[in-house]
Amino acid sequence: MQSAGSGWGNGLLGVIIFSGSLPATRVAVGGFSALFLTSARAVIAALIGAAVLGLLRQARPQRKDLASLAIVSIGVVVGFPLLTALALQHITSAHSIVFIGLLPLSTAIFAVLRGGERPRPLFWLFAILGSATVGGFALSNDGSASLAGDLLMVAAIVLCGLGYAEGAALSRRLGGWQVISWALLLAVPLMVPVAILTWPSTWSGVGAPAWIGLAYVSIFSMFVGFIFWYRGLAIGGIARVGQLQQLQPFFGLALAGLLLHEPVAWGMIAATALVVVCVFFARRFA
Repeated sequence: MQSAGSGWGNGLLGVIIFSGSLPATRVAVGGFSALFLTSARAVIAALIGAAVLGLLRQARPQRKDLASLAIVSIGVVVGFPLLTALALQHITSAHSIVFIGLLPLSTAIFAVLRGGERPRPLFWLFAILGSATVGGFALSNDGSASLAGDLLMVAAIVLCGLGYAEGAALSRRLGGWQVISWALLLAVPLMVPVAILTWPSTWSGVGAPAWIGLAYVSIFSMFVGFIFWYRGLAIGGIARVGQLQQLQPFFGLALAGLLLHEPVAWGMIAATALVVVCVFFARRFA
């Protein structure tokens, strides 16, 4: 029997990998359009997933699994990447990262609706307090706020939470990397035409940082991270392990400051720290 510690370990690795997603996306949208970036990363990751599925001779999912795989695809393959790419045209990655503090609450809600989990009332108290802290920060003017960018990030978080919970529940039967691989393949008929239609007219203006950003979000954010993340959620519990996502702002803010030289205001750090305290207690009562 797999231990809860294994769930936490896998979940933490997934969070660390995901922490580079928004900074990498921020860099990539400097060279590619949001639509091309979203479709290209999905197609590249789908090719990797197809290769692994073929090499390991994995059986096709059952017909009853297709609806769940479609939800995963809409949530984490299309919705979250596209909406965050659009948001990062209006806000900095440092500002957007704080919204990740809403992800555990979003994931927990869908864990109840789609995963059948039932956290205790005190869990919801601390989860809501943490989310309120994030909301307060978003409404404050820290110099990088944008209503359009903030609304896009909120929509992205809702879809991502749905995709996390649905994928984690399905991973208990299919396996984590299998779920993301099939979800990616399900999106290919839509993503390939979009990639062709939004193909850059010239590549001369696309610098090395944009290519590196595209590579990171395609290989790590879109595929490798989900191997650990879905495994962690499936083993340790969706609502419980999902609270690890609150650590992502710390890692992400550090990357945004160190690699992108973006300003990291003390208000961002204070909001993130308070959210993590709330998550500590939320995890305890999950």
